[in-house]
Amino acid sequence: MDLGRVSGAALMLSGLAGIALPERVASALELEPTSERGVAEIRAGLGGTYAALGAWALASRRPAARTAVGVTWLGAAAVRMLSVRLDRPRTTWTYWAYLGAEVGLGVAALTSARAGA
Repeated sequence: MDLGRVSGAALMLSGLAGIALPERVASALELEPTSERGVAEIRAGLGGTYAALGAWALASRRPAARTAVGVTWLGAAAVRMLSVRLDRPRTTWTYWAYLGAEVGLGVAALTSARAGA
């Protein structure tokens, strides 16, 4: 099993959820879109961006695609940890679960990219 493809698929599916179910994604992340524009931004930013990057990683055989996915996941994890210090968000088990998934999927994608280089 190519964990880089799993990581890309997870990113793509996350994006597709953002496109198809923006209100549910917003709720899960404790975001509050207060207008149609807010919903559109969730679809574009959390939906389209992640769906396109994940789909590219699945379609491409180039290690750069898996590297991009890995760096995206690890960037999210790094900023999530920084936010604990800067923003002091309420950190339920889901906050830490997202962090674990980001780190695990990021490392998997980078490991896969390195093996494919």
